[in-house]
Amino acid sequence: MENFFYEQFGISSAAFNWVVLPLLIFCARISDVTLSTIRIVFVMSGRRNLAPILGFFESLIWLVAISQIMKNISSPVSYVAYAAGFASGTFVGMTIEQKLALGKVLVRVITRREATALLEFLRTSKYGYTNVEAQGKRENVSLIFSVVERQDLQDYIAIIERFNPTAFYTIENVRFVSDGGLGSIETSRNPLKELFRRMKRR
Repeated sequence: MENFFYEQFGISSAAFNWVVLPLLIFCARISDVTLSTIRIVFVMSGRRNLAPILGFFESLIWLVAISQIMKNISSPVSYVAYAAGFASGTFVGMTIEQKLALGKVLVRVITRREATALLEFLRTSKYGYTNVEAQGKRENVSLIFSVVERQDLQDYIAIIERFNPTAFYTIENVRFVSDGGLGSIETSRNPLKELFRRMKRR
């Protein structure tokens, strides 16, 4: 690789070892860690078709990066580039995952005040829910359970806070949802097409 850069671009050996190689390792590490983060999300969301493809390219890029490290094991800049690429790749992967907003979440809402207005609004919205009357430590409360697409989570939380600003709620990921005969709970989205669609909007 060093000879290639020298012949094609006239880059000296010192410039290659201290500048070009660390940049290549840095970019490669960003790529494979980003793919790793997204692959894990795909695995957790049950997308078996895309996860192995990402795993293939992830391991291929990693092998290229680590092979260059081993060839230049005495270069401290390469070590720094490797670690910095890992950290940056983690950040980039998490950012892309948030943009994709894959999967569904379970939202549990506990309201201390009367929740009639909130329930009426949810009844006319696209969000399904289950309401249970319960006994709290000091008073009666309402428990509201909803399974929501992650891309709609902020809108759902805004609705809760509009009607019940002091409501307590928890959110957790859901790997699989059975519609139970209710219909229109499970939707299928291509995550890559969804990402490109959102990028075009901007």
